[in-house]
Amino acid sequence: MAERPDAGFAHPALFYRGLDGYLEGVGGFVRAGLEAGEPVLVAVPGPRLGPLRELLGDMSAAVSFADMTELGRNPGRILAALREFADRHMDRRSRLVGEPIWTARTPAEVREATRHEALINLAFDGRPVAILCPYDTEGLAPSVLDDAHRTHPVVIRDGQLLASAGYTAPDLVCAACDTELAEPPAAERMAYSAGGLAEVRRWLDAWLAGTGLDRRRRGDLVLAVGEATGNSVVHGGGSGVLRVWPEEGGVVAEVRDTGWLRDPLAGRRRPGLASADGGRGLWMIHQLCDLVEVRAGRTGLTLRLHMDIAPATPER
Repeated sequence: MAERPDAGFAHPALFYRGLDGYLEGVGGFVRAGLEAGEPVLVAVPGPRLGPLRELLGDMSAAVSFADMTELGRNPGRILAALREFADRHMDRRSRLVGEPIWTARTPAEVREATRHEALINLAFDGRPVAILCPYDTEGLAPSVLDDAHRTHPVVIRDGQLLASAGYTAPDLVCAACDTELAEPPAAERMAYSAGGLAEVRRWLDAWLAGTGLDRRRRGDLVLAVGEATGNSVVHGGGSGVLRVWPEEGGVVAEVRDTGWLRDPLAGRRRPGLASADGGRGLWMIHQLCDLVEVRAGRTGLTLRLHMDIAPATPER
């Protein structure tokens, strides 16, 4: 597979057809990194991991593997994981494979994964990191492939590395992702402000008791909403509105306020102990929820937090 000769930042989209094309493109990228002595992370959907390990043979022992359907269930979690891997290897160039979009993704997940792809260009700009993102040209919608051209400076087709004529600045891609959210058929509503956050948590916990979420996941969603509403009070104008409703297979909690997301990377890096800019709360929200839809407009910030109903697990 063709690559740029420099060892700086690279973020190509690999357009592949079929398993053979996938293994040729991803396998070649991984082998090149291992032969150059670069640390390699491969985060792809679980069914792809076995064929890649088989292809790489003994070389696979030097690769860090992750199932993207777990690591990236919420696309807002992916960037932090990629950054942490690269940060552990600051002494040399890192090589990563990240496949955030696959055919089973919902439209809402695809939109947030597209936002993630755009933000990679901000998060790693100027760093010696190569990130390959595979796209299935036979299974994915044409609109998804069009967005891949917008979020990747270069693309790989038939082994050829080409400049992407559709590449768009990350802030413009993120703005395009801020589409209007559909109104739910019915939702419970609670306004909040400083001094009322404990009542919000109690009200939400009581509402969730009838949803089918197990105790652990109810606690996770209450914690995530607590972080979101706390950010509203501190950073989002001092007040906001919480709405909750059931959806097929889970529940949604929406937090709206009049705040502004000044840093598009907020919540997408693990915060330090002294972090006090709202990044800590957003990072926790992304880690706790199965999907976080972000809408950052001129009139305020909206977070839709999705939690799936999962089989009961041992309490933490």
